[in-house]
Amino acid sequence: MKKLLVQCFVLGIAVTATFSCEPEKKKRVLNLPQTDLAKGDLIPMPQKILATEKAFALDQFTAIYTSENAVGFPEAGKFLAKSIKAKTDLDIPVNVEEVPNREGIIYINQSDSLELDIPEAYQLYITPDSVILNSNTAQGAFRGIQTLRQIIPEVSLDTIADYKVWPLPTGKITDSPVFEYRGSMLDVARHVFSVDEVKKYIDLLAYYKYNVLHLHLTDDQGWRIEIKSWPKLTEIGGSTEVGGEKGGFFTQEQYKDIVAYAAERYITIVPEVDMPGHTNAASVSYPFLNGNGKKVELYEGTHVGFSTFDTRKDTVYAFIDDVVREISEMTPGPYFHIGGDESHVTKKKDYIYFVEKVEKIVHKYGKTMIGWDEVVTADIDSKSIAQFWSSKKNADLAVEKGMKIIMSPAKKAYLDMQYDSLSKHGLHWAAFIPTDTAYIWTPEKYEGIPVENILGIEAPLWSETVSDIGEAEYLAFPRAIGYAELSWSTPEDRNWENYKIRLGNQAPFLDRMNVKYYPSPLIDWKKSKYTYEEIKKD
Repeated sequence: MKKLLVQCFVLGIAVTATFSCEPEKKKRVLNLPQTDLAKGDLIPMPQKILATEKAFALDQFTAIYTSENAVGFPEAGKFLAKSIKAKTDLDIPVNVEEVPNREGIIYINQSDSLELDIPEAYQLYITPDSVILNSNTAQGAFRGIQTLRQIIPEVSLDTIADYKVWPLPTGKITDSPVFEYRGSMLDVARHVFSVDEVKKYIDLLAYYKYNVLHLHLTDDQGWRIEIKSWPKLTEIGGSTEVGGEKGGFFTQEQYKDIVAYAAERYITIVPEVDMPGHTNAASVSYPFLNGNGKKVELYEGTHVGFSTFDTRKDTVYAFIDDVVREISEMTPGPYFHIGGDESHVTKKKDYIYFVEKVEKIVHKYGKTMIGWDEVVTADIDSKSIAQFWSSKKNADLAVEKGMKIIMSPAKKAYLDMQYDSLSKHGLHWAAFIPTDTAYIWTPEKYEGIPVENILGIEAPLWSETVSDIGEAEYLAFPRAIGYAELSWSTPEDRNWENYKIRLGNQAPFLDRMNVKYYPSPLIDWKKSKYTYEEIKKD
């Protein structure tokens, strides 16, 4: 059947699509209950919600259409259809020819609205007849799709028709993020996670509108990324992990697979090679790298600060050049993280010399350097980025230098900290971080760091005490969900009393994703398969 191109006007928005808007076509009539969009369980909280208290029927008659010639929009439509299938078992066609009896339309539209000039901004219009998602970019459309996924009820209304219907509350959402960088870090060096486990973590981050996954790829206990020009890094350095397990690593093809999977969800991978400290795995693989004057052996413990590269050898920088080059070639994102923390046995002047040399190598391969806050003590470019984890003095110095800062204060944002003294996993050297403490702080005002210097927030998950992905999920969730809201929503839209209700209602999604989250007793979890009492007994 020939495609029929028509214009439908929905809430004043002109939309050209491959579906019919013939007024004479007889509509199915469903007596849907009134619903309130403003009372949904959306996380992060959108900037503006206008509820019109009716409903759109998502059912077997629904179809998805997109701006077909706009890069990424057809793929966004397919992602939405796949997500709807996973939640409802509905098979929603995407960009098909006109189909008889096709009535409810979801249209993902590339807009040129000046209101949507932020790349991740979107508008969502839901009426009884249609759902229109507007964004200037496919990235923004993808963020809007996550909101739409959360709007879809967990269960259908089976009493209003002889087929299943999921009523979506009507209204308008206008939304965009507060911070451009919204990340989490996964430490795959102390303990290895599989490609599928990393992908699952990516899926969870994407659902809550994160846009960065920082992979801590190297440390004293293991080197986890294949470097073809230096094969012993994985043959030797990747052979163990904390506790003496067999270790492992990502081949370059596996790493590329992770990067591509993240890119499909508009998540940037930030690779980290931690140096000049945290380098025992590299030095045991190639002893000429070692600068601490001691014999290097494989390390399976959790102490830090004992290792260092020899910062005065040209061959060390030739090695680093190869590593940065190979990883950069596989990583299209703009950032390369050089670590730089806890290099306790490196002399200060050698540390400064090293950071300045490595920054030039990172620039050589077209990347912006990120480093833990210690790197600001070197004379580095103001375009490099400091990750504030510990030192307020270093953070202040970064501000003086005009640098952007990623907010990761350990006592607020470290996912490997225990919830409380009864937590099964994690540490507490920085603090105990219960679910409310993780949420009730204002990054824009933390430690007096000017908001104009804040690039965004990142929640790191170190894996010294983590032996499998279930334990990682226990530490990350639900706190990572709160950090998502702190990263996206305005301070005015963050409210613990409101948030904890919305958080409790995330349980069906987390259960459906088989996330082994911590069922905090502070939260009334909706139909959760986990209980705090059972967790405590374990």
